[in-house]
Amino acid sequence: MNHSRPSFLVVDGNNIIHAWPELLKIFTRRKASGHSELIKILEAYQDFSDDRVVVVFDGRGSKMTEEREPGSIQVIFSSTNSSADSVIERLATGNAEKYEIIVATDDIPVQDAVIAAGGGAISSTALHERIERSQGEMNRWLDARRKR
Repeated sequence: MNHSRPSFLVVDGNNIIHAWPELLKIFTRRKASGHSELIKILEAYQDFSDDRVVVVFDGRGSKMTEEREPGSIQVIFSSTNSSADSVIERLATGNAEKYEIIVATDDIPVQDAVIAAGGGAISSTALHERIERSQGEMNRWLDARRKR
């Protein structure tokens, strides 16, 4: 994909975890492990796509926190008195003119707010399909390199 503006995929972390049975199973046993597994999947996706990925989880402290390893995805935890949804809506409304923003969530009010701000929205199913397509492209690319 070649975009005229940099593109960001903003993922509603807990919403996606609850929509994907394989992640929900991990998350139910240990919340942090569910988060880690989704982050790992999104890092692999970002490595082979043109999208910069931001994942937003519901809060775990009095202040919003952000984590980012160099070259990795951006991970945001809302504050406990805020929600991931409100952080996502602020990101979309504040950046939709500068960047192409696509939000992955099944939360219809969040999708509506993002679209109203000029961004786009995809469902958890569409995100899953996008990631699987990317993994397939990566595997074909790797296979072509191995055969040389």
